[in-house]
Amino acid sequence: MKIVIISAAFPLRGGIAHSAAMLYRELNKNHDVSVITFSRQYPKIFFPGKSQTEDEDSSNQIPTEVILDSINPFNWIKVANHIISHKPDLVIFKHWMTFFAPCYGVIAGRLRKKNIKLLAVCHNIIPHEARPGDIILSKFFLKKMDYFILLSKQVQQDLDKMISNTKTKVIPLPVFSIFGNGVPKNDAREVLQLKNEKIILFFGFIRDYKGLDTLIEALSIVRQQMNIILVVAGEFYSDRQKYITLINKLNLQNSIILKSDFIPTKEVKYYFSAADVVVLPYKSATQSGIVQVAVNFAKPVIATDVGGISEVIKDNETGFIVEKGNPKLLAEAISKFYEQQKEEVFVQNISKIADDYSWQNFVKQIFELIKT
Repeated sequence: MKIVIISAAFPLRGGIAHSAAMLYRELNKNHDVSVITFSRQYPKIFFPGKSQTEDEDSSNQIPTEVILDSINPFNWIKVANHIISHKPDLVIFKHWMTFFAPCYGVIAGRLRKKNIKLLAVCHNIIPHEARPGDIILSKFFLKKMDYFILLSKQVQQDLDKMISNTKTKVIPLPVFSIFGNGVPKNDAREVLQLKNEKIILFFGFIRDYKGLDTLIEALSIVRQQMNIILVVAGEFYSDRQKYITLINKLNLQNSIILKSDFIPTKEVKYYFSAADVVVLPYKSATQSGIVQVAVNFAKPVIATDVGGISEVIKDNETGFIVEKGNPKLLAEAISKFYEQQKEEVFVQNISKIADDYSWQNFVKQIFELIKT
């Protein structure tokens, strides 16, 4: 089958690009696959980070056509015609933000006229940080799809509120194997120059909905009972100063290590390998790629009960699930993890479920869906 994937992809960075690379590699084992990505993903004025691209030696690297301009309608028509000229059987859109809905919708509309099968892999239906026009723009694109892969039950519910009678499958995001295998904990800590006995990890782009402030407040409670270090690894996409102010207010300057740059793909293994547990204190979510990075490295997760996170992390089996926005309960879960020595049993349980989240299974279910 001839397949085109339209997504953020190498040389662009981030979780969507990583997942596109892994999807490409699995599909490419048995099909003729090409990937189209953005020559301009976001206008610089709207992009909160330092760079939108990744190094050439990244394991995220796959063959891509860097031709899609997210804000140029003339380009959208040109890209659609380019895809049509290659006569694909299936086009897969990776959908995670309404900003791309006009671009995707115009391209999809032209492809539909050629009877090309169209499938959307939906990380979200509505962005975590909603804006006016999200629903109208999302409908403009999503109504043109023939099939949907939805990464959590929450995403399915959001789609059902917007569009009825859809052909869908709910499939959790597979393991982020692109980051490779872990390394011994002590070796990873030596690389990162971390010396504390107890280390917890907050990983990923820092946005307000991810609840880092809740975790900082929880840490101030945990520190009354034990010596623990929080490593925050990721670039600030929201106001950095308000977090610094909170850290200073709670006198946690010596308890938090900020690695506030984008973490290159080849370095991710050290952060997860060095940590005892990953903490995701999200205030809202549909699902999280960070959970599947943790599963890849067999790391327990303490997370809040939002979106589809609890569909992957099982409370008191592979981690702890707590109420969102509650620093006290989050602190209790972190303390319990150490006091009850849960790391070893959680790691064993995670190792047993890792195969359930394979890219092979994900692709198999895509083809089961498009045959319906």
